[in-house]
Amino acid sequence: MRLTTFTDYCLRVLIYVGTKRDGLATIDEIADGYGISRNHLMKVVSRLGQLGYLTTVRGKNGGMRLARDPERITVGTVVRFTEEDLSLVECFQGGGGRCRIEPACVLRQALGEALEAFLSVLDGYTLADLLEPRSELSALLRVAAPGHLAHLPAPEVSV
Repeated sequence: MRLTTFTDYCLRVLIYVGTKRDGLATIDEIADGYGISRNHLMKVVSRLGQLGYLTTVRGKNGGMRLARDPERITVGTVVRFTEEDLSLVECFQGGGGRCRIEPACVLRQALGEALEAFLSVLDGYTLADLLEPRSELSALLRVAAPGHLAHLPAPEVSV
């Protein structure tokens, strides 16, 4: 099974925004942090807003923040809401498929159980779990703490 790029970006956006804690994140920051397309992220952010995961603040100093506590966002739920099609094989699709062995097929059951196991494991993880290495994530993504003036040099310490 392979998740779509859209779902991957949804998870990445949630991680980035979660590293900001209560600060606002912008699409440009996220695009720069991950080195991915701003245009793709606009669609992702819009969908995450529709699903109630993000709230946006308009204006010059606007951006987005999490609309829910990270502990209440499960990875499995995000995947279910952002993947258009979790059909592993043709016979999972509505109306069945064209497979001749479908009436006697055990593979369909095995793949169905595998998909449920996959989603069940993802249900065991929350965004809070993904944010555990927050300081490492912040450094890798170059996320400044809220109120941090990243453009100013660090003060000199005299001994």
